[in-house]
Amino acid sequence: MKKQELIHLHGLLAEVRNHYEQSQKTEVDDERYRELGVRPTSIHKSKTDHKAAVFALADGITSEMEAETEQPVSPTAD
Repeated sequence: MKKQELIHLHGLLAEVRNHYEQSQKTEVDDERYRELGVRPTSIHKSKTDHKAAVFALADGITSEMEAETEQPVSPTAD
């Protein structure tokens, strides 16, 4: 993936986090993401920095969603 594409993905994930926080009235635990200090607008940062930020942000979003889920639905019909 090119750096420009990674920055675009980073920006999209940030928007997903914002939308999720607003719709669920909660905050995503993104401490690891904030510690990196890389934002989608940080175009001077390296591709590796953006990749780490994307993984940290995605992990924070999915962890929050997993914590919210109730009992999983059985894949088999009754």
